[in-house]
Amino acid sequence: MAITKIKEPAFHITGESGWINDPNGLIFYNGQYHAFYQHHPYDTKWGPMHWGHVVSDDLTNWKYLPIALTPGDDFDKNGCFSGSAIVHGDKLWLMYTGFIENQGGESIRQVQCLAESSDGITFKKHGIVIGEELLPEGYAPCDFRDPKIWRYDGSFWCVVAARKIEGRGRILLYRSADLFNWEFVNDIFGADSAGSMIECPDYNEELGVLFFCEQFQPSENGAHLNIHTCRWAVGRIDYSTGLFNEQSRGIVDWGFDVYAPQTFRSKPSVMMGWLNMWDRTVPSEKYGFAGMLTAARSISVKDGRLCQEPIVSCGDVYKATVGEGFEDKAKVGVITVKATELEALDIRMRSDGTNYTSLTLKNGEWVFDRSKSGEEIRGVEKDPDSLNGIRRMPFSGNREVTLTIVMDDFSVEIFEDGRALTSTIYPPDDAVGIELTVKAESCHYERASVALTK
Repeated sequence: MAITKIKEPAFHITGESGWINDPNGLIFYNGQYHAFYQHHPYDTKWGPMHWGHVVSDDLTNWKYLPIALTPGDDFDKNGCFSGSAIVHGDKLWLMYTGFIENQGGESIRQVQCLAESSDGITFKKHGIVIGEELLPEGYAPCDFRDPKIWRYDGSFWCVVAARKIEGRGRILLYRSADLFNWEFVNDIFGADSAGSMIECPDYNEELGVLFFCEQFQPSENGAHLNIHTCRWAVGRIDYSTGLFNEQSRGIVDWGFDVYAPQTFRSKPSVMMGWLNMWDRTVPSEKYGFAGMLTAARSISVKDGRLCQEPIVSCGDVYKATVGEGFEDKAKVGVITVKATELEALDIRMRSDGTNYTSLTLKNGEWVFDRSKSGEEIRGVEKDPDSLNGIRRMPFSGNREVTLTIVMDDFSVEIFEDGRALTSTIYPPDDAVGIELTVKAESCHYERASVALTK
């Protein structure tokens, strides 16, 4: 059944219509950035997963291409789940999880499949390359998904999310000489995750960072409140043992709505994630779409910590020096606030007097509040902050502070000192006010338009 999309964000990736979730196969190929994503084009609810496909020259303006993978073969008849891409022999190769539902529960089978393309648009499936027989003993074939592939020292490698039978999430490492014949190397942690299942692992060899998502993990005394959390871990895989030597770890995003962060295979310092979250209501369903991808982010590792900055092509810039108070208007754009000796800050975005989204520096931390943002978003978390629309992020305390806010019709992405806080919002169309109150030695405000080509 066709769905008509009657609204969409100005520049964040959505499907042409319907549902999207995890970014897949992020890669630079034939002179363009390619982003694939989990996609159900026939409904605004999760359903049989396809691979949607867009391309870009600048990581901001995206063009739809035909759906790359459609379920229906014996090995993926109920879904083409998440995976990754690699360029080899001038061809673009996709490795993804084929989903066979069977009778559900323990009878589900998830297998790793391969597809190739000579033009980056049409793909030929090759079927299963890592099947149930390559799972080590004691691991569940019903929870075995999301391969991330890379090349190192003449071999192909991939990590795959898995689960121990009667256990919790794991990440398995595999090796191949030719993309088709794989061998199991090791369980890279050798121990259960805190979450009931791990999803979407992404190992970035160039930066020495491992990303992964944990489902239904404890909040660790309120350190993170989303019941599904994305983590980063700085360290290296020891290819001789297949183990990950971890140095430090943290959470990828402090907001409500980021999941499945993935890096571009051939541009390893660029990352995108799903700008939504499981177990949330999605008010945009009535507009014909559900789910977005984040703005592209430049990533690095500094002092053992993941740092992120947004990548958005910008146009005209408005600048102002701020005293104690300042007002502006914008619905879409990139706001930068630079302050020296910052003591207090409160910014209200997408305000119409009744509705607004706020960020406040309070008691040494950033406090984000979407309780008055517009249409209500409900999740399964029952802690006081979640029920009140609150998320918190550490404040750097630096003498020179740069706060960057990426605004689109239905989202805000906030960055300070390399940390990120991202959330969906659904304010009225005419809520465009910006109100900034600040106490600092000096403060400068900039608002850049987004350089859109459509």
